[in-house]
Amino acid sequence: MRKISVLSALLLTACVTINIYFPAAAAEKAADEIIKDIQGITPQKTEPKASLPDWQVSIYQLIDAAINVVVSPVQAAEADLNIDSAEIRQLRATMESRFASLQPLYAAGFIGIQADGLLAVRDAASVPLKDRNQVNKLVAAENADRQGLYQAIANANGHPDWAAQIKSTFAARWVSNAQPGWWYQSSGSWKQK
Repeated sequence: MRKISVLSALLLTACVTINIYFPAAAAEKAADEIIKDIQGITPQKTEPKASLPDWQVSIYQLIDAAINVVVSPVQAAEADLNIDSAEIRQLRATMESRFASLQPLYAAGFIGIQADGLLAVRDAASVPLKDRNQVNKLVAAENADRQGLYQAIANANGHPDWAAQIKSTFAARWVSNAQPGWWYQSSGSWKQK
């Protein structure tokens, strides 16, 4: 009986549960990449930092090897979010081509980013009458593509249930990546960045 309880205890401690959590940091990184690509913003290149002297690197490698002898290393892959599928590429291309038409509307303050990350016509009366229908069509098309993009990213990662979390992540990133002068909704009111 004692052998069974010891064996049971060992088996219980050896069990590993793998939970698949929404990769929030990867989603933010992916959102920033997609938004900057759509807006035609090229990331600034950073200069490489000076590396450590060879003798310090050798010491760190020896310490790492010694620790690995005592404690077995566990490798965890950095959470990643797949943002490359035919559907995602198509949506990104469509949104990128539409951005040229949306940019002057953002700049004029006609449209803004709602708290949920979708676009809205802020003040229809300020939009010239002859342009209202076109502005409404652009906003509706952009919102449909944004919703489609979130679902496509969720599907590409095998988790269609992540669409709401992806939308929430993008909502914050759309505001964060908004250009100066653009309008966004915060706490129910419009604010200018």
